[in-house]
Amino acid sequence: MLTLTRAVRVYASAAPVDMRKGFDGLSALVEQQLGGQLLKGDVFLFVGRCRRRAKVLYFDGTGLVLLTKRLFKGRFARPWVQAGAPSVELTVAELSLFLEGCELAGRWKLSPPAFEEKELAVAPVV
Repeated sequence: MLTLTRAVRVYASAAPVDMRKGFDGLSALVEQQLGGQLLKGDVFLFVGRCRRRAKVLYFDGTGLVLLTKRLFKGRFARPWVQAGAPSVELTVAELSLFLEGCELAGRWKLSPPAFEEKELAVAPVV
């Protein structure tokens, strides 16, 4: 079961990937081509050229997890629509919909960005 919070960042490879790659090959792609770091807890989505297979790679705190899904009918949507970028950032909800077979047609921000804790400058008391 894939249980992710809203604070997790999801990145889809912007180019088709050889689906014969496993943990080591996909980890190398994350670090060398996507510029990501697996140990930070980010999630990475990879789709094959024929779009019948998808793999999700992430670090769950104890080790790498690799989820694979192969469709028997239909094809996954193309996550590599943006030209020039090495990856496309998705929300956790978009990843879930993608793996269910939904088309990524457009984006509408329905909620505020994730909460970021910032230090406030405190004025000295006179």
